[in-house]
Amino acid sequence: MFHFVNNNKQELQLNEQNMPKHIAIIMDGNGRWAAKRALPKKAGHRAGAKTLENISQSAIDLGIEHLTVYAFSTENWKRSDEEVKGIMDLLREYLKNYIDRAKKDNVRVHIIGDVTRLDEDIQQQIVELEQLTKHKTGMSLHIALNYGGRDELLRAIRKVSEDVANGKYQPEEIGEEQLEQYLDTKEIPDPELLIRTSGEERISNFLLWQIAYTELSFTEKLWPDFTEQDLKQAIYQYQNRERRFGGR
Repeated sequence: MFHFVNNNKQELQLNEQNMPKHIAIIMDGNGRWAAKRALPKKAGHRAGAKTLENISQSAIDLGIEHLTVYAFSTENWKRSDEEVKGIMDLLREYLKNYIDRAKKDNVRVHIIGDVTRLDEDIQQQIVELEQLTKHKTGMSLHIALNYGGRDELLRAIRKVSEDVANGKYQPEEIGEEQLEQYLDTKEIPDPELLIRTSGEERISNFLLWQIAYTELSFTEKLWPDFTEQDLKQAIYQYQNRERRFGGR
């Protein structure tokens, strides 16, 4: 059992036998965190990156096998050029740090999304990092970059259509298992728990296929303020829900 004290000063226990294997997080609120402190948005994104490091370690300590985080969406390009540039500069720094740490950490890093729109040097960093960590046996950290659930499905459908046209499949042979092999998350179990920070209660085009039966947890905390205790609270809520998958 993992013991922790929640915000109401209650001592709660997590059931080690009922931990989610895969947690997904929509890391929302960096900009608002910075605005509340009269800081530039880049400071909020930097604080959010630090929180990701802390929460990743907490997930490892709790025995979580997969952690998927929404870092940059296909819609985020609509933000100001200054903010996008700041995010990309921070991404370069973040990837470099992970490359440096890859020699000692036992974390496999995997990027989902259409990375072809990212600058060439960032694409090269992604390839290097994935190659360095592909044989790691610890937690898998999946980072969504230039990712959108609809975009992922469209890319998958185009690939399936090409294979049908080339005779690899007959149309009637395409089922859920076949389509999943064309998704960015192929061979990754669907998340059992999705957490969104900052008080927003929507999915925002994240993992639309994969979260069909995922439990949702929303918190008012802005992402840079999210802590290990908040993670444990979300897992506690998950463990105290009845999952029926459409049954009774």
